[in-house]
Amino acid sequence: MLILTHNLYLRKKNEDRKIEIRIFKPEFLGPAWGCRYEIDWPEGTQVMMPNGMDALQALSLALKMIGADIYTSAYHREGSLRAFETEEGYGFPVPNNIRDLLVGIDKMSF
Repeated sequence: MLILTHNLYLRKKNEDRKIEIRIFKPEFLGPAWGCRYEIDWPEGTQVMMPNGMDALQALSLALKMIGADIYTSAYHREGSLRAFETEEGYGFPVPNNIRDLLVGIDKMSF
């Protein structure tokens, strides 16, 4: 069951391309929980399902993995990715080992 979507925008020349992120309700996989997410990158949809000991851990890991996917993408490195019109950042936390990549509001929030 889909629980939320979040859009990023990829600037290419004079056009913005929407990149949708979908997060699904954590599900019990026995003995662990999984939380599937999807990112519609231009080259294709990335589907991942991190696992945790409970639903909250699985969701928390999914959010950090999304953040890691975004911040380590070529689109972030080239500066063509954005989430908000007037603020830098994407709205996702990242693992501690890549916190130095955070920009804008993410740097202050996470």
